[in-house]
Amino acid sequence: MTNEIELGVTADLHVHLREGDMKDLIVPTVKQGGISIVYVMPNLSPPITTIERVRQYKSELEALDKETIFLMSFYLHSSLTPELVREAGEKGLIHGIKCYPAGVTTNSKEGVDPNDFSKFYEVFEVMQSLGLVLNIHGEKPGHSHGTEDEFKPRNEEEDINILNAEKKFLPALKKLHEDFPKLKIVLEHCTTSDSVALIRELNKGKAVGDEIFVGATITAHHLFLTIDQWAGNPINYCKPVAKFHDDKLSLVGAATSGEPWFFFGSDSAPHPIELKCVYQNVCAGVFTQSHAVGYLAEVFDKVGKLSNLIKFVSNNGIKFYNVASNKHVGAKYEELKSNGKKVWLIKRKNDVPKVIGNSKVTVVPFKAGEQLEWTIEWR
Repeated sequence: MTNEIELGVTADLHVHLREGDMKDLIVPTVKQGGISIVYVMPNLSPPITTIERVRQYKSELEALDKETIFLMSFYLHSSLTPELVREAGEKGLIHGIKCYPAGVTTNSKEGVDPNDFSKFYEVFEVMQSLGLVLNIHGEKPGHSHGTEDEFKPRNEEEDINILNAEKKFLPALKKLHEDFPKLKIVLEHCTTSDSVALIRELNKGKAVGDEIFVGATITAHHLFLTIDQWAGNPINYCKPVAKFHDDKLSLVGAATSGEPWFFFGSDSAPHPIELKCVYQNVCAGVFTQSHAVGYLAEVFDKVGKLSNLIKFVSNNGIKFYNVASNKHVGAKYEELKSNGKKVWLIKRKNDVPKVIGNSKVTVVPFKAGEQLEWTIEWR
């Protein structure tokens, strides 16, 4: 087994870089973790729904890191119009739109009703015509504690909780693909064997080289975690939550398979330590940005699939997003490929610190205090 592997230009296609002091801390960890291209989530406060806001946010990110390619997105919201989406897409200001079902995760209160996407169909038509990506947090909202029906029986359709919310959403994903077969859709941070099976079903019959219209991101932390590792541990608590051992094995199998519809999206989601270590309303999110590639290498190595890591963390996602052929970022990508520093995976002990912070904010990384077997270098 080789002790060095060139990964080249890498991509993390689901990141949370936050705002203010947290943004200043987190953006530099993108390169630290071994990533060249990131797809940035828009769930700020307020969410990113205007051209002015997306321009401002991107300029802030680039001021902190001029080498990384930041792919930006809008937040799917009732204020978005087909005309606005077309203008932003044609100018290369956004590469997709993120859909949050209302109330399911951090800063999602202004999200949408996942039971009926029809009010956004005109927007989806524009996205389909421009090749923009619809990124979906695939969970159905459940019932809040204290609602009127808390002590009433529920049928199978009504009984939604954090363990089955993703599975309950999958029919909506299937219908959306049927209604817009050429719309690029990503089921973000999938966590169940059911999701893996559906992505494979929707791509059945695809030949090598065919364009793919439905894909899924898989995080690093969901390759390690099951319900037992987050129940009682707020640092490992995220949405969607990690599920069962069979689900984890299915995710590992999908990520390491090399299949082109599975690619890396860390969903790295930092929160101040004081908002993770509380007795109620724990913030959902696991921070993995600073050691992203190292975490992945641990898993791929253990199952004997290191040779497929470059597909998962580079080739598959970059191709799905048509980065090379995109007239707005393609030139910068080719420059990175030709003359920029590349990511190399190195077999060397890599200590994960207990905390990462500056004078303003502190976060706890995934596997804090543990030692990884792999690290990265830029060459």
